[in-house]
Amino acid sequence: MIFKVVVTPDPEDGGFTVSCPALPGCHSEGETLEEALENIGDAIAGCVAVLNERAHRQGESSVIDVSV
Repeated sequence: MIFKVVVTPDPEDGGFTVSCPALPGCHSEGETLEEALENIGDAIAGCVAVLNERAHRQGESSVIDVSV
């Protein structure tokens, strides 16, 4: 899956904050842009896993990764 993220430089503390608008509450940060993007990738994976687990427990649709 590909998600759009919003990257915001932090001029006071340095580094970057990153959020994923498609997943409210999914945020991360990093000292470098590369670290911030890696961290938001981990955060997105965690958010999707939690949403998938909730949907599975409630009998709703599941999100499954398929490679082609």
